[in-house]
Amino acid sequence: MDEVLIEKVRVFVEEECKRPTALYGYEAYKFHFIPVVNYARMLSKRVNVDLNVVLLAAWLHDIGSIVYGRENHHITSCEIADEKLREFGCGEDVIERVKHCIYAHRGSKNIVRESVEANVLADADSMSHFDDIGGLFRAAYVTEKMSHNDARSSVRGKLINSFSKLSNEAKRVIEPKFEAAILLLD
Repeated sequence: MDEVLIEKVRVFVEEECKRPTALYGYEAYKFHFIPVVNYARMLSKRVNVDLNVVLLAAWLHDIGSIVYGRENHHITSCEIADEKLREFGCGEDVIERVKHCIYAHRGSKNIVRESVEANVLADADSMSHFDDIGGLFRAAYVTEKMSHNDARSSVRGKLINSFSKLSNEAKRVIEPKFEAAILLLD
């Protein structure tokens, strides 16, 4: 595992989240990026993956949301990842594999995942939603300026969508949180 490269990417993401212009603020780093990385590590222990690709993708998967906003963030995150990974001296093969994971992680777009690493990232991203439901509401209220009813409906829909697209392994891990969340949101 290239720990130096992964640390450079982690620091880059953290610094972007600290900027006053960061659309989701530093809280996105603490309450989204870190849990995604932690779930990605956990899931990676259960399947044969390139851990470098998974962790780089986990750190960079939503960076486009931080810099440019949520719309098309799977594309803008790929663009930023390409630029930063090249700057950090990452090889072309790894860059392309990381970009595929990032591009395919977006659950609402039905993009075909062509690697185990892409599946791990998508699962880790969806699993993290159940650890920060308050953050989902914050994004709906503050960033997306939704009404209370719309935010509640949006968060509930996002959680149902996230759970439905998880692998069986990830569902087993997150099911108690899913059931509790839906009970509260019904």
